[in-house]
Amino acid sequence: MNGIRYTTQRAVAPCGERIFIRSKRNEFRSTRRGASPTSSSVALTTLVFALAFVALVLPLRADDDLQKRATWQPPAPAVIKAAIEPWLAGRDLDAATKSQLDALWAEVSSSAVSADLLDRLAETIALADPAASELVALCRGSSPPLTLPSLDVLQDTTQPSLVQNNLRLLLGRWLAQHAFYDEALEQLDALQPADVVDPAALLFFQAVCHHRLLHKEPCLTALSRLMENQGKIPRRFEVLAELMAADLKPLKTDSLDEIARLMDDVERRLGLGRAGKRVRTQEDDVIAKLDKMIEELEKQAQQQQASASGQGSQQAQQPMQDSQPAGGSGPGEVDQRRPGVQSGWGNLPPKQREEALQQISKGLPSHYRDVIEEYFRKMAREGGN
Repeated sequence: MNGIRYTTQRAVAPCGERIFIRSKRNEFRSTRRGASPTSSSVALTTLVFALAFVALVLPLRADDDLQKRATWQPPAPAVIKAAIEPWLAGRDLDAATKSQLDALWAEVSSSAVSADLLDRLAETIALADPAASELVALCRGSSPPLTLPSLDVLQDTTQPSLVQNNLRLLLGRWLAQHAFYDEALEQLDALQPADVVDPAALLFFQAVCHHRLLHKEPCLTALSRLMENQGKIPRRFEVLAELMAADLKPLKTDSLDEIARLMDDVERRLGLGRAGKRVRTQEDDVIAKLDKMIEELEKQAQQQQASASGQGSQQAQQPMQDSQPAGGSGPGEVDQRRPGVQSGWGNLPPKQREEALQQISKGLPSHYRDVIEEYFRKMAREGGN
């Protein structure tokens, strides 16, 4: 009889925790199989050790993969401050301005949001450069004027990219917030997340402009990059990004939905005093799309009408079949009644009899008229007897 005993194997997981496995094995050694009595327990121990290692390592690698998929990261406040200091050192600033700048950055915490950092950087630039102060003051206004100022500071090639790029982001954000999408996109479209201190705002307002201007693919691309850091960007950006993507994905070219949006955009442009070539071109595009849609609807109506008339003519060519006696299983016995004898059907005057025949045979084939008339003649003969 085979003897059975239990053995205990111990394995150590990567975290240092001891794992005990109780295995049951057969002590009977078969020369035919040639298997080692401890091979099953060793294999089981190895398997458990591998599973424990995978369970510990996979979540860490998953987090690393998520981090690798993000192509941009918001900069830290200390990095921004260190990047702007060389530019400030080259400016001829008085003691009061330096004191204001020191106070502006002294209260910034390491967890400051990117939008706050953009505003602080813009205020720093405005304090150090009077030309930039005009643009920053403009972006603090309630609404843009119909004709924007020249803003030469954005064309000054002597300014470092850190200054120019973030001033463009500041202006583009403000313009997009007030429905100046074309003008905002001119400032934002060439920028990359690494160029600015608030990359989430850059991607979000790029997507907003493309969405409102019906640029489907650029909008979805910007939204995809924005959501790479989902959970780290403002919650309102996440919600609106999902809504914009769901709204724009099903949009089809030359559809009634697209035409309605184009007409709405024309109305927006006219409300902003934009009645130039771009608006006229878009109006012509709307008319062309409407003409195309009307033409397609007319073709569909003609095809349906032709199909209906074809079916009607086919039915008209087939004459009505003669009536046929219905089948049945009854004996066929009926009561022998002669209503004409009592009511005088066969004795009607000729004029009334003709009217009765017409009413009775109405809607029946013509040859039934003779049958009906002969029937009444027979009834009249029998009634006379």
